[in-house]
Amino acid sequence: MCRSCGCGKRARTKNSGDGHSHRNGEHSHHFRREIVEIRSSALADNDKRAAQNRRWLEARKIVALNFISSPGAGKTTLLESTLDRLRGRIRCAVIAGDVQTDRDARRLSGRGAPVRQIETLGACHLDAERVGQILPAVAKKGVRLLFIENVGNLVCPVAYDLGEDMKIAILSVVEGEDKPLKYPALFSAASVAVITKIDLIHAAGWNRTQCLKNIRKVQPRMRIFEVSARTGQGMDEWIRFLAELAGQASATT
Repeated sequence: MCRSCGCGKRARTKNSGDGHSHRNGEHSHHFRREIVEIRSSALADNDKRAAQNRRWLEARKIVALNFISSPGAGKTTLLESTLDRLRGRIRCAVIAGDVQTDRDARRLSGRGAPVRQIETLGACHLDAERVGQILPAVAKKGVRLLFIENVGNLVCPVAYDLGEDMKIAILSVVEGEDKPLKYPALFSAASVAVITKIDLIHAAGWNRTQCLKNIRKVQPRMRIFEVSARTGQGMDEWIRFLAELAGQASATT
């Protein structure tokens, strides 16, 4: 169970009230409402802090991107290649979220961008409070792009606004074509989808046409990038997109 959002507890509660008798009248289901109310309150508090984060970032003309994927989809490898290619061109910063260890932060450090790790210690997502606490330390003067690498999870991170400009859905070809249909909340909320590991298309037996069709079914306006951080395929288009975002933010008054 996630200690922060209680998603595991909600899943069990959903089924616990069905299929049994109420003849004795000795208990109620008020606990179900209490769980919903607590979660609603937590999300409301998170949204308030997210709005503060967003104002802080906008005042400094920083574009924040929230990377969400399942574990192993290639977020860190994509960020490694992205930072290497943007180094000396656009100043970037990274917040890396994980349940345990600072392995991702260590992989991303030394690439010309300040990096901070958030260890959630059990929680399956980042939240606006944790992110807001370290924003001043990581998003220093001159930073134009802030990459937030969320905890590997396709469900819980979607509900928690961090103050980002957009969510980026990351999907690798080895995960198959049906992820957008199985996890529509992420692909509905995301503005951009990055399909990774396309150098493994043939080995994975990935059906490109079906995957793109599934994404468009959930989010018809989704902007889609197909990349291999290993070989560099598709990376130029991705980098141009990021440069455009940074330029647009700098041009605003």
